[in-house]
Amino acid sequence: MNEPPLPRPGRRALACAVALAVMAFAVPVFAGTYLNRAVVLLSGASREAAYLRARLGDKELARVTLRVMTARLEAARSMTVPKEVEQAHPHLLLVLESYQQAAEAATLGESERFASYHQRALDEERTFKAVLKQLGWVLPEAP
Repeated sequence: MNEPPLPRPGRRALACAVALAVMAFAVPVFAGTYLNRAVVLLSGASREAAYLRARLGDKELARVTLRVMTARLEAARSMTVPKEVEQAHPHLLLVLESYQQAAEAATLGESERFASYHQRALDEERTFKAVLKQLGWVLPEAP
């Protein structure tokens, strides 16, 4: 009669260790991808707003920038947000909304309104980074 082989304690321990390692790294990886996406959204918006600020009289540039800012905001609204950074995400949305409103002001030739929304975006970005820091995360540097 063939008896089933006895379970190997080492094999079970190894399987448990692998499962724990996967679970331990899953959350940071997911939050890390959120942070990467946030950097792409923020760095693009900041760069475009600075470029537009130097060329406020170019209405066609302002219209194109507004369309790009609107698409960026929609992307941020629809992206997956890990629980670990949920509290920071509304601030990211506020940054992008402020940049969008600045671009809209530029399309109307309202330089003072543009400046106000641009400054609001910069202030809100500092808040976003501060909240991330409180949560134990740091936004990576933009390339």
